Amino acid sequence: MAVKLSSLTLSRGIPKWVPLIACISSISCLNRIPAVPEIDQTKTPPNDNEFDLRFQSWRNRLMPDDLIRVLDTTHDLNSAIKLFRWASRQKRFRHTADTYFRVILKLGMAGEIEDMEAFCCEMVREKCPGGEEALIALISSFIKHRRLSEAIRVLVIVTSNGYKLPITEFNCLLGALVVDRREFREILLVYKEVVKAGILPNVDTLNYLIEALFEINWVDLALDQYRRMPRKGCSPNSKTFEILITGLIARNLVEKSVFVLGEMIELECEADLSFYSCVIPLFCSVHKAEEGMRLFRRLRASKLVPDLLIYRVLIQCLSEGLWLGDAINLLEEMIGCGLTPEDDLFVYIIKGFCKLGKFNEAEIFLEDKCVFGIDPHNALLEGYCTFGDFHGAKVFFEKMFDRNIINSFSWNILVRWLCENACTSKAFELLSRMIISSFIPDSATYSALVIGYCKLSKCKNGLELFHQVCSKNWVLDSASYSELVETLCQMERIQEAAEVFCYMSSNRCALKSSSFNMLMKGICLTGKVDEAIRLLALAYYSGTSCSNASYKAVMLGLSKLGKHADILVVLAKMLVGGCTLDVEAYCVLVRSMCALSWTEDIAQLFNLMVSEGLAPDSETVANLLLCLSKHYQLHLILASVGRLASDGEILNSSMYNLLINGLLKEGYKSKACQLLDIMLEKGWVPDASTHGLLIGSSVSGLPDEETLAYGNFSDQDKIGNILAEGLGET
Repeated sequence: MAVKLSSLTLSRGIPKWVPLIACISSISCLNRIPAVPEIDQTKTPPNDNEFDLRFQSWRNRLMPDDLIRVLDTTHDLNSAIKLFRWASRQKRFRHTADTYFRVILKLGMAGEIEDMEAFCCEMVREKCPGGEEALIALISSFIKHRRLSEAIRVLVIVTSNGYKLPITEFNCLLGALVVDRREFREILLVYKEVVKAGILPNVDTLNYLIEALFEINWVDLALDQYRRMPRKGCSPNSKTFEILITGLIARNLVEKSVFVLGEMIELECEADLSFYSCVIPLFCSVHKAEEGMRLFRRLRASKLVPDLLIYRVLIQCLSEGLWLGDAINLLEEMIGCGLTPEDDLFVYIIKGFCKLGKFNEAEIFLEDKCVFGIDPHNALLEGYCTFGDFHGAKVFFEKMFDRNIINSFSWNILVRWLCENACTSKAFELLSRMIISSFIPDSATYSALVIGYCKLSKCKNGLELFHQVCSKNWVLDSASYSELVETLCQMERIQEAAEVFCYMSSNRCALKSSSFNMLMKGICLTGKVDEAIRLLALAYYSGTSCSNASYKAVMLGLSKLGKHADILVVLAKMLVGGCTLDVEAYCVLVRSMCALSWTEDIAQLFNLMVSEGLAPDSETVANLLLCLSKHYQLHLILASVGRLASDGEILNSSMYNLLINGLLKEGYKSKACQLLDIMLEKGWVPDASTHGLLIGSSVSGLPDEETLAYGNFSDQDKIGNILAEGLGET
């Protein structure tokens, strides 16, 4: 019987199904599912009596086409399954591949993947004519509707039962899996089915596999598959090289991509326009103008017509690389092909001329090409200013003014240069002319003037302009914003600087990191640490980068206020923000933990600090040793003390005495003796209490904090003092 695979009308009410997370096996389901399982009885269709009455007239004369028509118009899944089973019980009725196709498709589209698989197995077991074609059609339908897990299950049944599936069907499924970025294990399973079926993969099959390997960053394996293509009877095509070059450049393996391009050219692989439209912009994006032009020449040799995108990216790349001759030739070729260049292409070329200082050539270029756009002229005007040739800029500006090729930005370029060079009075003269010429100052104008006042240290005038900016709901540009904050901090007007930061941050404007550090230090020095912490939150909101310096300023401020526990909260924010601890931050933390007597945490932090090669200052070490000695925990830092003793001069004689005393009391006599040897090698003599412990005499206790005071270290080292202490005790 011929198989009729008409389209299935699906109900819009079918619920969205989430694919089952299950192990996919290529073992035939015939052995494990002997029959179609019963559907969950909680999904009861309409009343059985009504169902029997409705189809009573079909008894003994039901035909497959009749059943198919009803199944196609039955949108309730349970009713369709019940009808299918009812038909199976009729004496003179036999299901066809068509009837199985309808019910299997309904189950798959509803996400009933296990029941769907069971019906597939039953169709195979019943050996319905056209069953193989029906299964292949099911795969195509599931792929079309993006039911890829269902398509894989049907594919496994097809191959496990010895049916020969065309390689194009495998490729369709592989392509859908790659496009949907499904798990690699599913892609690998389909590829394994190709191998198990004894079907030779073609270039499309391997392309999908290579693309999937790049997706999971298995670059070496992807390249290995490319190298092994000839062994599998395939030659790489343009799509292969597109996948390889795209994947390599996306992972910053630019040189490898250039090498692959060279192999493509050696193989004389023909490429279509889509390849060039994809790959040329990629090479241009990583400033590989030579490779871009190499491909462009091959494109023209292939009689293909470049599109506007290819011309645009090449002209931009060549101009940025200062290959202006090639860029201009491409522009002329583009115009000759009937493509109209937009102003930004002229801007790229003009900026190239400006980088080379060829301003006359740039003007001639604009005149020769009859360019009347404002943006290219502004680019040249800005180039004059950047080069420091204000006279040339002014002359060119007058030409622009006479030709009416001018806008507010043109005026702002000149105003900005004057302000940045502390010529504020001339800037205001130009501003007056700007207003008379009916050009209204905008936020860029105000930003320039703010910079001018800051250069002259006129904070009051700068703040007045800033308040005008606020009243208009404008914002300053990044450079003006940073300049104003830094100038206010330098003039010790910290509160006004904080107000500027708060307004700009509320508008999500980021402040330069160095300017923010200056602001944070200034606020913390005034003792307003709570305010500084609030600004940290605003910095996150606005995208301002917080460096170590900002966090350290807050930590130092908290330490001075005795809020040692709060320092750990700031530390957590610092680490979450991706900052690392430097020696100063470590020292602040150690001193804070000493104040809290967190001995085990102190020891761990100190050991970590020393292991990173950071040397603490003497004050921090003194605090640390006193804290640990009071709690008999000096042994926790023995390894770090050994490194400090051998690497530097941080430890002094008082610290050695404290360490030796403490370690002896903690039962680490051998370690104490080692430190004594180092102490003696340095020419220091132990004090009386340490000497008494070493020879077994009694001592009154550990040294006090005054003994460890930094200013007393030199006096304690004198042998006369030690002898006097010893005689006094005897």
